[in-house]
This record gives sequence, C-alpha cells and structure tokens, in this order.
Amino acid sequence: MKEYGFRAFDRVVKDFSGKRLLVIGDLLLDQFIWGEVSRISPEAPVPVVWVKSEGFMPGGACNVASNLSRLGARVSLVGIVGNDNNGSILKGLMSEKDIDTEGMIVDGNRPTILKTRVIAHHQQVVRIDREDTSDFSGDDLAHVKDYVRSRIREFDGVVIEDYGKGVVTAELLKSIIPMAKRHGKIVAVDPKENHFSYYRGASVITPNHHEASKAVGFAITDSDSMARAGEALIKKLKLEVVLLTLGEHGMMVIQKGEEPKRIPTIAQEVFDVSGAGDTVIAVYTLSLVSGASPIVAAHIANCAAGIVVGKIGTATVASDELSRKLKEETSR
Repeated sequence: MKEYGFRAFDRVVKDFSGKRLLVIGDLLLDQFIWGEVSRISPEAPVPVVWVKSEGFMPGGACNVASNLSRLGARVSLVGIVGNDNNGSILKGLMSEKDIDTEGMIVDGNRPTILKTRVIAHHQQVVRIDREDTSDFSGDDLAHVKDYVRSRIREFDGVVIEDYGKGVVTAELLKSIIPMAKRHGKIVAVDPKENHFSYYRGASVITPNHHEASKAVGFAITDSDSMARAGEALIKKLKLEVVLLTLGEHGMMVIQKGEEPKRIPTIAQEVFDVSGAGDTVIAVYTLSLVSGASPIVAAHIANCAAGIVVGKIGTATVASDELSRKLKEETSR
C-alpha cells in the first residue's frame, strides 16, 4: 500500500459521499440469536442455548446497500420480499438507513428469505434457513426491467449481488448489463458459482478462488493459476477486471491487458466472516465510481474487509473508520 500513499486513498474515500449506486439482487434478513451454553440436552447430543438477546440485520443485497449507505453513498435497492412480517422488518431496516426501497417488490407468493444464526460464546451453533429460491419471472421481472430502464441515468454504477435465491436470472441480466453499459455505468457482480454465464459484459466480477476454479475448470493453487483463471474469465465473459478474493491470503486484481497484482491481506483478528464479500464489492465499486484505479480500489476494499471481519454479524464500516485504517496500514 505504501507505494500509493495515504493521500491517494483518502482522496477516494472523501469522494464517496453523494455517489449514487443501484443495487440489484437477493434480499435477505439475517436473524441473530445470542446465548450461552452450559449443558448438553438429555434429549439428543446437542447443546442447550440459553437465549440472552436477539436481533435482525440486513443480509445479501441489503447488506451491500447498507455498506454503501454507511460510506455516504445514495443507494437504491431492487429485489423481492414476501408479504410478511419479515419483509416489513427488512424494508424498515433499509428505510432507517435512508436507502431508497421503491424498487423492492412485495410478492405474496414467496416468503422473505430469513437466515437464523444461533451464537453462543462467539461460536455459531446452528444456522436455520427459510427461503424460496425459485427464479422470479412474469410481472416481477417486467417491473424490475422497467424500473431500471426509467432510472439508470441517475446512477454512477450498478452492483449485482447474486446469492442464487432467484432474483438474478439470465433473462434479467441479458437486459440490465447492456442497458447499464450503454449509459456508461460500471457494472460490478458478486457472482454465484453456477451463474457465471449470466455476467457476460459486466465491468468487474468478484469471485472467491473456489468459485473461479469451478468456473474455469481447473484448480487454483498458486499465483500463476490465479492469473490464468482471471484471464480466462475476462476473455470468456468479456470483462474488464476480475477481483479474485482469497480469504486470509488477500486478493488478486487481474485486468485486461495488464500484469496481475496481488494484494496481501490486512492483519486482523477474525471474529465473523459473514458478509465480508458484501463489503468487498460495495467498497470496490464505490471506489471505482469515485475515480480509483482497479488496484487502488482493491487496496481500499481489502482494508474495509479487514475491519468488518473483526466485528460480529453482517457488519459495515464507516468512512472515518476506513480512513483511519488506511492511514495505519500505509504507515506500517
């Protein structure tokens, strides 16, 4: 990071405020139940959790929107919730963060996706998922296309958050990606491993190394295979950049016609990795639309991810918090 200097990063972060982003994807509600374990159940060999507190957090594309909003961007969110209490909770959480929910569709035929995590002594005991993952179509699909068509000029960039829960379909992206690119918008995709063919023509995708390996059909074991995988995806999908996330090993930026660049991880005690990918794509896209190069944007996103994994739950990072961490890392 030192080759760029803190001022280069800080200029980008200061430009976050007021940028306009459209987030399209699977809307999830995360429920967290915190408690303590003192014994094993006599009914089965499972821990008995004494519940101390519980709460809700936005997940999936909602967490991406939350990250962007916390950093000062103006965000519009598109996706589907059910006509149920969980949908009302999720919509309320978004409104509290000043996120535009006009593009959220309420569908009475499917439930709001709910992921319940039971946590005891900082360890996740179990996760319970309630969801309908069938692809959306018909009137819902037409509504999303019309919404994006009517408002695409307002945005600086588009984030596609694909959790494989039915919102991100080939038919939708066949319309949305070319539409956004015609208007000169950056399109960033957080991919699902079996949907890579959908993302053709996007500006950047942010797969982890497992997803990328499955997409290219060979194992990713070292820097050379990382670079080959990124280059293969760029060629196959006509992308500009692949940001390959490597967990505790950092990231690699592969650009069309450029030498790949390895970004080392930020040293940080890890408490919870849930939502870290949401933070990466949010901060990376916001950095790009704020004038950062793909390499500088990756450093900033990497630093943001290093912050959120040190928090419990689907956490976000504030601009001043990010600036302090960037200053600390560049002064090392």
